[in-house]
This record gives sequence, C-alpha cells and structure tokens, in this order.
Amino acid sequence: MSTTVTSKGQVTIPKPVRDLLGIVAGSRVDFRRAPDGSVVLTRVDEKRAPSRFAKLRGHAGKGLTTDAIMALTRGDA
Repeated sequence: MSTTVTSKGQVTIPKPVRDLLGIVAGSRVDFRRAPDGSVVLTRVDEKRAPSRFAKLRGHAGKGLTTDAIMALTRGDA
C-alpha cells in the first residue's frame, strides 16, 4: 500500500491499516523507529473500536442460566 504526502506533510492512512489497528477519527497514533530502521505506526489511545465479536457479546439474553442456554442450544426447551 502506498499513499501520497501532502505539501503540509500529511498522509492518509489506508483503510485496511486503519481497520487493522482500530483507528477512527480522533484516535492517537505513535510513530517509532524499529531496530531495523523501519518506522512503526501504533495506536496509543485507550479507545479501541469494538471487534466484530465484542459487538455480539451479551446477546444471549439477560437472566439465562448456563443450563437454560444449553437447553436452548440442544433443543430441549
């Protein structure tokens, strides 16, 4: 992936990289030099975009016991 540097020294981070790191508007990032001389981009703020699995967390229903959930998945209910 490549991008162009503007006259102000700005670049657009490609979408696949933003998605991988969970970078959204307002995210803070850090650039550091790795031992091999390459530059590494990392996200430094605490706010991470929820993963696709985190978005589903808690959808089993409130108040169900493990036994009730297992009965539902087995078709015993």
